[in-house]
Amino acid sequence: MTQWQKSSFSGPGDGNECVELALGAGTVLLRESEEPERILFVGRAGLAGLLGRLRADRSG
Repeated sequence: MTQWQKSSFSGPGDGNECVELALGAGTVLLRESEEPERILFVGRAGLAGLLGRLRADRSG
């Protein structure tokens, strides 16, 4: 069974406005709570790149 973790930046409670992630076999799984059946499979390096870009965009 996949153990999903809610993003700390998501809103409080069990609303449908959050991003969740889980670890897969050599990948990271991402989904949005509004559409839990749509899962993105990304490598760890890809996720690190995405997060780095989001941080840069937020601070710039």
